Amino acid sequence: MTSGELAGRLSARQPWVLDTKVPQITAWFWIAKVASTGMGEAVSDYGYARYGTYVDGAFGAVLLIGALILQFRTRRYNTWIYWLAVCAVAVTGTMAADGLHVVVGLPYTVTTALYAVILAAIFIAWYSTEGTLSIHSITTVRREVFYWATVMATFALGTALGDLTAFTLKIGFFSSFVLFLVLIAIPLVAHWKLRMNSVFAFWFAYTLTRPLGASLADWMGVQHRQGGLDLGRADSALILAVPVVIAVAYMAISHVDVNRSQGGPARPAPARARHRAL
Repeated sequence: MTSGELAGRLSARQPWVLDTKVPQITAWFWIAKVASTGMGEAVSDYGYARYGTYVDGAFGAVLLIGALILQFRTRRYNTWIYWLAVCAVAVTGTMAADGLHVVVGLPYTVTTALYAVILAAIFIAWYSTEGTLSIHSITTVRREVFYWATVMATFALGTALGDLTAFTLKIGFFSSFVLFLVLIAIPLVAHWKLRMNSVFAFWFAYTLTRPLGASLADWMGVQHRQGGLDLGRADSALILAVPVVIAVAYMAISHVDVNRSQGGPARPAPARARHRAL
């Protein structure tokens, strides 16, 4: 029996077992991921500057809750719904990291360390419970909860880390972007050339996409005297939305992001088939 047949039989017998809820990892995935992180950073900063902390926070909360409800209600991976959830986390993750600094007053060194500890704790809980951190194993609701908690933590950590290098370490936005561009190539090349563990390489690179995209958005949006292009937050968000829409639309049309073992849409098995499976 193949793994696909086994998953199909499990889905027929156990309604809480789902089809894979995450995309295949391709170049289009990384394009959409980096651009969406930058867009989320710009949208969050624009909302804060224009409407203040509470309105911005309320918008982010509603967006995140609505997107995750859609994501969890689906029985299988849906390109547009998945990336809507990613964009929502990009916006809210920025708010979470900036809120501790702006509202609570914690320095970036503390917020970076705090979110690193939170991320490590989620990884430990996930692995001790499920025995794997592979994104290809997101086939139950509990694993999906662990997955999105991890995604949220990586976004908050990445935001704090990007601000740490730009402000506290005084590297600047463009230099931070170059720094993280070099760092993100390390796990990708190491996995390709040195056969680094694929799960470790993925989460290493995934975490770094956040400070990479956020540094890019900040560099585009801030004024010239701060070393930026002075495009403004709103225009930066619109510009970065273009590659997101293009990449997601291409994946939705071509289905290059769909796990080939999934087959057709999930549907309840006939009663006679369930009886035979039992």
